[in-house]
Order: sequence, then structure tokens, then C-alpha cells
Amino acid sequence: MATVFFIIVAFMITSYVVLDGFDLGVGALSRLLDRGERDEATELIGPIWDGNEVWLIAGGGVLFLAFPRAYASAFSGLYFGMILVLWLLIGRGLGIELRRQFENPLWRTACDTVFWLSSAALAMVFGVALGNVVRGVPLGPDGYFHLALFDILNWYALLIGLFGLVVLTAHGASFLAWRAADPLAQRARGWARRLWWGKLVLALGCAGPTYAVRSELFTHFADHPWRLAFPVLALGALGAESAWQRAGRWSQAFAASGAFIAGLLTTMAAGLYPYILPAHEHRPYGLTVANAATGHHALGIALVWWSIAIPLAVIYFIVVYRLLFRARPATPRLP
Repeated sequence: MATVFFIIVAFMITSYVVLDGFDLGVGALSRLLDRGERDEATELIGPIWDGNEVWLIAGGGVLFLAFPRAYASAFSGLYFGMILVLWLLIGRGLGIELRRQFENPLWRTACDTVFWLSSAALAMVFGVALGNVVRGVPLGPDGYFHLALFDILNWYALLIGLFGLVVLTAHGASFLAWRAADPLAQRARGWARRLWWGKLVLALGCAGPTYAVRSELFTHFADHPWRLAFPVLALGALGAESAWQRAGRWSQAFAASGAFIAGLLTTMAAGLYPYILPAHEHRPYGLTVANAATGHHALGIALVWWSIAIPLAVIYFIVVYRLLFRARPATPRLP
């Protein structure tokens, strides 16, 4: 049962990053847009950006329910990072919702600046958090740890943070290339093609450092070859994205970008299993699905209710996205 909830948590986190990732990317790219293009971009993500964050809240709730020890340890040890994420989410929401409340140019500039900075920083911070999980944390025998700010911002975590920023910015560029009107769509297509090369270089460049900080992640794939399906998904999606970009099929390129993100995150989850929160390599106190899970009875009840609620949420999101994506792309406004 604990393994089932490991899969559920991985599914919900992956869903959040894929869905909210493109509007984070659009926000990061908004620094490069003029006023009219920013209006167009925010109109495209305006109906869905806050809905996408439901998956983050739901994923955190399931983690708390199924693996309370890992939840408590991660939130206490990475407390500064969690508070930073909270403030960035607030700033991003305020930036996009308040930018049109006043026509004062200074107000609009301030809101736009908060929006793009918060979006870019969130993409970076999520990557840093993932890097720390892969690298492992200094868990003690009581299952807790503490990392100071500059320990959180270690070289490996910053590398993964940069990778995350590039991946999500490319995801946002693919979305604009598909849904925006010219001339914004044409500019976004150029960004998407250039950022694809950045994703490729960083994906290859992260392999060696990842082996250096957690070699057992690679040996897990050798021991269980079926897990290779996840990195194959990531690499196949990356190749398909490039092919569809060259063919001008931007809806498929956007879908491939999402599949690449899903492949990356599931590769990480498959490589770390059975660990929920691993300790530094060769340290004995990592939290696994066995020692971090709540009771079997509670997991059984939770699975029943999760099985009822999540299909309803998925159906709702499918309907909303179909209605939005059937609509014609937004028309550009004059600056």
C-alpha cells in the first residue's frame, strides 16, 4: 500500500510541474515582452494558472497523509525554502491579478516585474529542491535534519535549479508558440528552438554530477531494467519535440515538452525508490516507503477517497482545458 502512495505522490507532483510549468515559463519569459505582448500572454494563462496550483496543494496533502515523517522532516529541514516558495507564489498571484487595477505605468511595471521575477525564481527554487532530494540530506537517527541557506544552495542543487529554469521556460515558450498570435508566436518559436538546445546540453551535463552525488541512482536502473522506461520516455520526448518544432507542429511540440518533464521526474522517482527522502549517499538514516508511511488502515481508507476525488478533478481539468484550447488564440493588443 505504501508503494501505491509513492506512485500517487509522484503522479501528483509530476502533474503539477507539467501543468503549472508552462505558465511559470510564460511568466519568466514576460521580461522579454512589451506591454501588448504581456497582456496577450497573461490573457492566455489567466483562466488556468491558479487552477494548476491545485495539484501542488493536493500533492502536499497526500504526502502529509501517506508519509507524515517525510513531510515533517522535509518541511522542518528546508523551512527557509518552503517559506520562500510561499512568498513567491503570493507575489506571482499578486503580480498577475493586480496589474490591471490601475493604469499608472509605474504600477503596471512594478506588477510585471514581481510577476516575472516570482515565476523565474519559483522555477529555479523547485529545481534546487529537487537537486537537494537527489543529493540527499543529512538525516539523523531521529529522522530530522537542518540545512542552512548556503547548504541548500550547494553546487549540485544550483545546477539542477538552472536546469529546471531552462526546462520550464522552454515549456512556456512552446505554449506561446502554439497558442499566441503573431508576432508573439513567431518570437516564441525562436525562443523554444534555442531553449531546446539548452535543455539538451544541461540534460547531458547533469548526468555526470548526478552520478557523482548519488551513484546508486544509476545502479537501481541496472538492477531493475524496467525502470529504464522512464529515461527512455524523457529522451524520446526530447527528440520528438525537436522534430515537431522543425515541422511547425507546435501543439505536438508542446505535448512533447510536457512528456519530457514527466519523463525527468518519473526517472528521478524510479531511481530513488524506495526512498521518499534519502540521506546523503552511504548514510543509513534515509526515509523510505516502509519507515515513513502511516498505518496500513489509514492508507486503505485514503486510497478509497482518493480514487473517488482524483477522477473528478481530472475530468474537470480535461473539460476546462478542452474548452480553452478549442478557442481561437488570443489576438494581440496594441502597446
